[in-house]
Amino acid sequence: MSVFASLVERLADLLQPLFGASAAAAAIVLFTALVRLLVHPLSRAAARGQKARAALQPRIAELRREHAKNPEELQRAVLELHAEEKVSPLSGCLPSLCQMPAFFLLYHLFSSSTIGGEANGLLSHRLLAAPLGGRWADAFGDGGLTGGAGMVYLVLFAVVAGVATFGYRLTRRRMADRPVPPAGDGEAVPGVGALTRVMPFMSFFTLVTVAVVPLAAALYVVTSTTWSVVERAVLHR
Repeated sequence: MSVFASLVERLADLLQPLFGASAAAAAIVLFTALVRLLVHPLSRAAARGQKARAALQPRIAELRREHAKNPEELQRAVLELHAEEKVSPLSGCLPSLCQMPAFFLLYHLFSSSTIGGEANGLLSHRLLAAPLGGRWADAFGDGGLTGGAGMVYLVLFAVVAGVATFGYRLTRRRMADRPVPPAGDGEAVPGVGALTRVMPFMSFFTLVTVAVVPLAAALYVVTSTTWSVVERAVLHR
């Protein structure tokens, strides 16, 4: 924690001439971009894996038809197909899993009053009028929604809503271009219909995260979500 706090402080010092009192917030955005840049090779691999899995769907649907009465045999056949085609069904999870430590570090860093036995100086940093260690609920006691801190959160919510809407349309278009084939005899695969309806709305769940975590962690989430949506748009062209 102390090492990570020093890293944020050093980045903030470097950005101080450009961003003034909001230098620490800019440092978090820059740190998030660096994390996403490091994870980008995994994102590219995940995109390739997703395209490969989509190409396998007709063959998997055929396997479901053949082994409709034998779930264990179906599972074995699907695993063998993925191994034969060198496609990992879990590759899409790696980018998100690799980012989780950075998010939790930021969360704990701006939720702790002390670091290494000393007062946490990072809690004095702000994004305009909003403290980086504060939450959306705190803005109600600091001028309300139209106060300085409240307006910062309203802008963040607007950014997330815009990004989520773009991601929603992107997901709907991709799912329309690559519909999941039926399991056989024209019957849909159980559970896929509900999943198909829910998936486009996943980006909007970011609004809940931004509302409940410290502002520093919210900046990480907003920056990372924006990066993810733009990255998906480029990689899945």
